[in-house]
Amino acid sequence: MLDDFNYFATLFVVKRKIFRVQKYKIIAMASAKTKSKTKSKPKYSKETYLFWYESMLLMRRFEEKAGQLYGQQKIKGFCHLYIGQEACAAGSVSALKKGDKYITAYRDHAHPIALGTDPKKIMAELFAKETGVSKGKGGSMHMFDKENNFFGGHGIVGGQIPLGSGIAFAEKYNKTDKLCITYFGDGAIRQGSFHESLNIAMTYKIPVIFVIENNGYAMGTSVERTSNVTDLYKLGAAYDMPSAAVDGMSVESVHEAVVEAAVRARKGDGPTLLEFRTYRYKGHSMSDPAKYRTKEEVEEYKQKDPVEQVKNTILKGKIASEEELAKIVQKVKDQVEESVKFAEESDYPSPDEAFKDIYAQNDYPFITD
Repeated sequence: MLDDFNYFATLFVVKRKIFRVQKYKIIAMASAKTKSKTKSKPKYSKETYLFWYESMLLMRRFEEKAGQLYGQQKIKGFCHLYIGQEACAAGSVSALKKGDKYITAYRDHAHPIALGTDPKKIMAELFAKETGVSKGKGGSMHMFDKENNFFGGHGIVGGQIPLGSGIAFAEKYNKTDKLCITYFGDGAIRQGSFHESLNIAMTYKIPVIFVIENNGYAMGTSVERTSNVTDLYKLGAAYDMPSAAVDGMSVESVHEAVVEAAVRARKGDGPTLLEFRTYRYKGHSMSDPAKYRTKEEVEEYKQKDPVEQVKNTILKGKIASEEELAKIVQKVKDQVEESVKFAEESDYPSPDEAFKDIYAQNDYPFITD
């Protein structure tokens, strides 16, 4: 087998001519041996580690509370929790710059939290209240935050992939040094829009980072049952795109992979395809009992929990004390409680809001009879 850390080239023979695909690097999950060498010395600053811990802990506690509130029917409709996948969002945000753009699918509560969106506004959106980040009109699957460059929150599987490419193309057209990171699940790669987007992104060297958040299951169907290619990052080879498999349970690994992809994008070298190998502890949505997997499998992944990994790194490396972490725990608890209180006390949108934010024309003549 090829070493995961080697560069390699693929040869194609067509009509007696040899075409060499541009070399690309596979930065697969680090070996245990590699990780053991870095345990004694922290790789990043105290500020970075504490950002990761607080950000991921807030995502975790926020989502746990959202699940409880859904069970109480205070949150209705669809609701897809991100519990277990927190490193994918936190590591990306720490790797990118202010002004970079983000877009994802419908498992979208955690990304704006990582970006600094007020949790109160996210919770209010889940409650469908007018104080929500999308004015109560989007709900769980359609979070948007223009101020923090978060472009949603999209319910159509794979629908956000070409949108992310277009957002990134706008940055290239306007000659900025910004990029767009575009997230989607492992199930979305079976959509034609995925392949169309990769093709045009490579053709025009668009500054976009494509991220497959591979949690192993497309709804309730495993990757092995739906794809001949189970190392999903290898799909980038068809477009000669630099691609990598990344340990999505390690916020450090995510950060490093996104930093490398961002450097490439800002240099004008085009897109990267990253496969974040992660895991969701809960079902696909709140209505999913997840009977397609075993309890042992879930527990195995919980041993790699991203929040606990960072906590252990902080304490073993003496980056921060137990007392400092305890203050963060209390701060997060207070934030979640305040978010629920804010959402419960907020009003629902007035009926006339149904006719707003639909067309650019403010006086569009709706037929209301």
